[in-house]
Amino acid sequence: MIRSLFASLILAVALPVAAAPARPVVLELFTSEGCSSCPPADAYLSELSQTRSDVLPLAFHVTYWNNLGWKDPYSLDIATQRQADYASRFGDGSYTPELVVDGAKDLVGSDRGAAEAAIRDAAAKASTAATVSAVRNGNVINVTVGAGTGNARVLLVGYDPQHVTPVGRGENSGRTLKEANIVRSFQPIGEWSGKASEFSSAVPAGEQDAVLLQAPDGSIVGAARVGNAS
Repeated sequence: MIRSLFASLILAVALPVAAAPARPVVLELFTSEGCSSCPPADAYLSELSQTRSDVLPLAFHVTYWNNLGWKDPYSLDIATQRQADYASRFGDGSYTPELVVDGAKDLVGSDRGAAEAAIRDAAAKASTAATVSAVRNGNVINVTVGAGTGNARVLLVGYDPQHVTPVGRGENSGRTLKEANIVRSFQPIGEWSGKASEFSSAVPAGEQDAVLLQAPDGSIVGAARVGNAS
């Protein structure tokens, strides 16, 4: 029995501790249905949303194309403002399609090679201030942020997985656009300051939800898709 116990202890020490799953790299595509250069970027984002769990793709539809022939039904003022905030940081103005990777790097959203390189680089840096988990329970979303270092805003994003839109006017007139992970709402629900914390919010507009941690410098330092309570 002693020998058996000793062997069990050795086995327990030898077994590796399971690592926490890596958070997804957050991809924010600033796009518009009125922009003829955007459909290739939208198609790329759609592919990523369907084939990869290591990224969290989100499509922010901006408003500044709306007076050029076609009003994008999914455009949001908050999307335009969020892109303007990034433009102020990066110093290159607002344009479509623009892809922002983990809040730290921007590039042309249809440039797949540059995007893949930026995703690999972001994943390798593993900039994560704390673990994030979130569960939807009825009409409430409960968010748990673990202990860590630094501070960040806790952001709740509501999005629709897919929409198909026939475009009647503007640069994409006559085209039917298939778009994925369209942001329908975006709001802060609290501030995290390094201590393990819990937050809650009413379920926002959108069929699915995600939570982001954004540091004061704009970089994303935590992210999770919202699951359903069992």
